[in-house]
Amino acid sequence: MSEVKLTAETRTEFGKGAARRIRRDSKVPGVLYGHGSDPLHLTLPGHDLLLALRTPNVLIALDIDGKTNELAIPKSVQRDPIKGFLEHVDLQLVKRGEKVTVEIYVHTEGELAPGGNLLEHVLNALPVEAEATHIPESVTVSIEGLEAGASILAKDIPLPKGTTLAVEEDTVVLQVLAAQAEEAAEGEEAAGDEVAEA
Repeated sequence: MSEVKLTAETRTEFGKGAARRIRRDSKVPGVLYGHGSDPLHLTLPGHDLLLALRTPNVLIALDIDGKTNELAIPKSVQRDPIKGFLEHVDLQLVKRGEKVTVEIYVHTEGELAPGGNLLEHVLNALPVEAEATHIPESVTVSIEGLEAGASILAKDIPLPKGTTLAVEEDTVVLQVLAAQAEEAAEGEEAAGDEVAEA
């Protein structure tokens, strides 16, 4: 997985006014927490952080005030709902060799069996446990030839070495829906209602 180095500064000003001043300087307020330590309030470089967050579950190597080096993963990111810029980020402190629970994206490859069926993502992301410095960005599962009624369970998804499921093995992740059959059934119900009224 990717490891991105960022410089950070501790901050002592809090509140909306202070946050606005930080963002005006193209920086982002954030909090680093974990391992039972007191939360550390930080100011992070906005553009570099935005680029880092493009990688899911990115590992961030923080240089804090030029004195302390810490590893962290993003846990919560707040963005402006209209303009999309970063407003705040929560970072979780991690150690090399430590296991962490994260969610990874599930990608599909292949084509469903012919017939106009629909693939439903019951889970958009799969909860897994992995070593903090080896978190996979995503996993890929084949849907080739699956027919209506088929399901892919968590245990069916191939995981990289060292990564384990953080959900029940029988959790449904993907399922194939028969779109045509549902539409036909609705049409028959409507026709039946009309006959009953007549």
